[in-house]
Formats: sequence, C-alpha cells, structure tokens
Amino acid sequence: MTIVMEQPDADGLGAAEGALREWQAEGAPTQLHPGDLGWYWRMGAEETAAAVRTWSRDGRILGVGLLDGPRLLRLTTAPDALRDAELARQMAEDASEPERGVLPAGRVSVEAPPGALVDDLLGELGWPTDEPWTPLRRDLTRPVEDSGVRVEEIGPEQAQLRAALHRASFDGSTFTAERWHAMAAGSLYAAARCLVAYDDRDDAVAAATVWSAGPGRPGLLEPLGVHRDHRGRGHGKAISVAAAAALQRLGSSSAVVCTPSSNAGAVATYASAGYRHLPEVRDRYRDA
Repeated sequence: MTIVMEQPDADGLGAAEGALREWQAEGAPTQLHPGDLGWYWRMGAEETAAAVRTWSRDGRILGVGLLDGPRLLRLTTAPDALRDAELARQMAEDASEPERGVLPAGRVSVEAPPGALVDDLLGELGWPTDEPWTPLRRDLTRPVEDSGVRVEEIGPEQAQLRAALHRASFDGSTFTAERWHAMAAGSLYAAARCLVAYDDRDDAVAAATVWSAGPGRPGLLEPLGVHRDHRGRGHGKAISVAAAAALQRLGSSSAVVCTPSSNAGAVATYASAGYRHLPEVRDRYRDA
C-alpha cells in the first residue's frame, strides 16, 4: 500500500492524539509529544486541526506532523517506522515541495526525531542542520522532593492570572485567558495541569503546564516560565521540581523538556532541578 498524507478535521484529531500517545516510551528518541498538540490547542480546535498532518499506510497512522507556526514542521513516526524508507521519502518530499501544502516556499525548518530516516533524506536533499536544542529528562520512579515554594494547580477562575504570568515570562507572547480556556477545552487537557508558584510575599512568580501521555509514559513540560521581574531567585528550579511532582502524580514515568542550547540559564535551571541532559538535537532547514 502507498503512503497517504492527510489533514484531519477537528473531529478527526483523536486518531493523531492516540498515535502520539502510543508512541511515547522510555528510551525512545526525543519526539513530538501529545502535549505539544495540547499546547497548540490554545489556538482553537479548528486551527489545531489545520496545523496537523498525518501519514498512513493501509489505514494505520505511521507519522504525525505539527506545523508549529507557518514555517516549522515538527515530525515524528511510529517507533517501528523510524527507518521506513517509503514513509521517509514521502515525508521528505511533502516537506520539500510547497505545492503539496505542508510548508511554504522560502526559509522553513523541519524537526524530526534523532535517528529518523526522514532526517537523513532531508540532509541528502540539501537541508543543513540548524542551531542545537538540549532535551532534558528527569526520572520519576523515585519520590520527588518538595519544591520549597507554594505551588497551586489552577483552574478556569485563575485563567487571567495564568495568561498574564505567561506574557510576563515570554517576550512577545499573545497568550490570553480566552486562549487558556480554548486549550483547557481540548481533549488533551484532561491529562494536563497548570501550575503557578508563589514567593514568600504571595506574588505569582512562575508557571508551568505539564502534559501526561498516560501512566508509565514520559510526560512533557510545555511551557514553563518565570516572571521577568522575579528571575535569579530560584523560582525556575522550584517550578521545575513542582512540574516533575505533578507529572508523577499523573503516573508519568519521566518528565521531559527541551530548550535551545544557547539558553544556558534554562539548561542550568533544569539541571539544578534534577533533569539530566540528553544528546543535543538539531532541526533541518531550507534556505530561501
């Protein structure tokens, strides 16, 4: 059977969600996580569906892609299809040819799991590697220590606070309470938690959202940030520890996060919170 690429509608996102959840496993390469889809859901179900691509053979989904912005395609595959030649060739061609409706002309990037054949093929097609990212992982089979600060799991009534804290943590962010509600309305948020950390003056200083892929599977931190006026005081470490504890309560086997290697402060913060460096990963890009 040939590989078929499809763009699901909002009602069809469940199949992509299920595939991503099933593919998360300890020891697997760093890859697209159902939580990445869940965080994107802040844009709404229809827009999320428009950003998803699936590649299937004989009715079985073998690959999932998320257009994380108009010029970045984040890809992953079923574990047994990581080196599938037919799938890799189809994915590489779909990403390379703008008329196929995946990526536009001009400068674009593709993220693929380490060791995936599609990454090799993109290299052969002249796509060089971009700046490195550092994945980090914390094992959750042992008890997680107390974070040392007050941390609350927030609900709809604190959406405004959560959104304002996110905007204060990420320059240029357009996150709003309305987008929080859209995210929380998505099916994936049932296995997620939003956390806010407070300092000893009861100011909200840091926030994180964590996403479980199910018991015994790696969970994801996405996003995590510290208010720009409260940095350098250990709040990043505290919320990172609290995020690990929240994922442990959800049954996750580990907590995973990824940050640009150039962000040495973030890498050091996660390491101080017990997250172990994994090998760096790099996107592929096509110049304009």
